[in-house]
Amino acid sequence: MAKVEQNEGLVEKLVAVDRVAKVVKGGRIFSFTALTVVGDGNGRVGFGRGKAREVPAAISKALEAARRNMITVDLAGTTLQHPVNARHGASRVYMQPASEGTGVIAGGAMRAVLEAAGVHNVLAKCYGSTNAANVVNATFKGLRDMTSPEKVAAKRGLSVEQIQG
Repeated sequence: MAKVEQNEGLVEKLVAVDRVAKVVKGGRIFSFTALTVVGDGNGRVGFGRGKAREVPAAISKALEAARRNMITVDLAGTTLQHPVNARHGASRVYMQPASEGTGVIAGGAMRAVLEAAGVHNVLAKCYGSTNAANVVNATFKGLRDMTSPEKVAAKRGLSVEQIQG
């Protein structure tokens, strides 16, 4: 489960920490990678990866990268605008809006991203690879591709009522 911290109004979640090894002539050099998600709980969210010889340094690098890599998500209140599919590598994610009181029904890495973004009601499923980095990337692609009816109407030069039928 993701570790949560509050800092400067942002929700910081630690999604994964892995030990990796570089093999050299004299043996192995171990270091750590960290994957973090940062969000304001109101539609802005970012993720970052950090790598260092010690875990705390890797986490702080990942948090810095996440703060630099934030995107704005168009939410419909506390849920998504419409169902969305996305993929990254072998990870595929499906997210759909849910009615009030449903909660965040999503697994591990997806849950961290959705909660940090401020989504409180969503049904989500991850298919294929459950590698945390790929699931987070796929979730971000899905959230980035989601558009509000207002934006679609403006792009087409129509009213929202004409778009929604």
